[in-house]
Amino acid sequence: MTGLDTVTHYYDAFNRKDWKGMLDLIHPDVRHDSNQGDTRIGKDLFSLFVEHMDNCYDETLTDMTIMTEPTNTRIACEFVVNGVYKRTDGDLPPANGQSYVLPAGSFLTVADGKITRITTYYNLPLWESLVLGKQH
Repeated sequence: MTGLDTVTHYYDAFNRKDWKGMLDLIHPDVRHDSNQGDTRIGKDLFSLFVEHMDNCYDETLTDMTIMTEPTNTRIACEFVVNGVYKRTDGDLPPANGQSYVLPAGSFLTVADGKITRITTYYNLPLWESLVLGKQH
């Protein structure tokens, strides 16, 4: 399986909410840099992150463009997050089932069929304004 195939399967599993299938594509020593917060190292910490996100958000990714470079080990993804804010996440605005649509992107590294790095970016102030109903 190529790096592009691995990442495509990863995001397909995400959209199906097949967390086990998604985690099966993660390297045990994965480096996860989320938009906000500390870097997580290891599949166990990443799995806890996925569980937390599933508790707070219901998200599907659409309009996905996946790009790779010649070695097919570094992959970039651009997508739109279509979400529902289910449960208040820490010190973020209170959740009450607000819907949001937000552009985002990720950079991934793949080695031997496993994702070794995930870095995700989105505009947090825009997301906050969307869930607070201040911008459409």
